[in-house]
Amino acid sequence: MATAKTGSFYLTETVTIPAGTAMNSRIQGSIDLGAYVNVATGQAVAVESVDFVFQGGTDLASDVIVMLAANGALTVQLTDLNPGTGFVRADNQSLVASGSLQIDKANGVASHNSDIYPDNFGPAALSEAFMVVNDTMYLVAGNDTAATFADVAVTARIKCRVVKLGTKDWMAIAIQSTASDN
Repeated sequence: MATAKTGSFYLTETVTIPAGTAMNSRIQGSIDLGAYVNVATGQAVAVESVDFVFQGGTDLASDVIVMLAANGALTVQLTDLNPGTGFVRADNQSLVASGSLQIDKANGVASHNSDIYPDNFGPAALSEAFMVVNDTMYLVAGNDTAATFADVAVTARIKCRVVKLGTKDWMAIAIQSTASDN
C-alpha cells in the first residue's frame, strides 16, 4: 500500500490551441515529475483528481461562442506515457484522466464531460488514486469537428501527493505502465 509523504498539492499545465487550427488537431504539453518520483526510494505521485478548464480568446473567457467556428468539441487527455499528439483508448493503462467540452455554437450551449477520473481507473489495490511512477505526465488537447475560432487554452489542474510505495506495488505499477506503451 501507499504511504503519504506529503499532503495534497496541485500541479497545473496548459496547452493553447491557436485560433484557426484545423479540426481534429492536437497540441501536447508535459508536466515534469522528476522532483517527486524516485525509483531508489519507491517514491511516486498519487493523482487524486483532475479538473479540466477551457478558456477562449485573448481575455480567457469561458464564452463557448468564441472557441470554435462551428458546432464541435474540445477534447483532452492526461497520460503518464507519451502519446505524442494522439489520444489513447480508454482501456490504455497510461490514461490518467480525460474529458471534453461539447459546443453547440448555433445555440450558444456547451456541456462539459469528464470521462475518466483517476480514482476509478487505477490499479485495484491502490484505487484511491492513480499512481504515477514515470517522471513526466502528458497533456494532449484538441478540437474535433470544427476549427478553432479564437485561441483556446485547455488547463489541467491536478490534485496529487507524493507517496512511498512498497517494492511489490512499485514493480506492479511500473510493469503495468510499460505494458501500455504502444
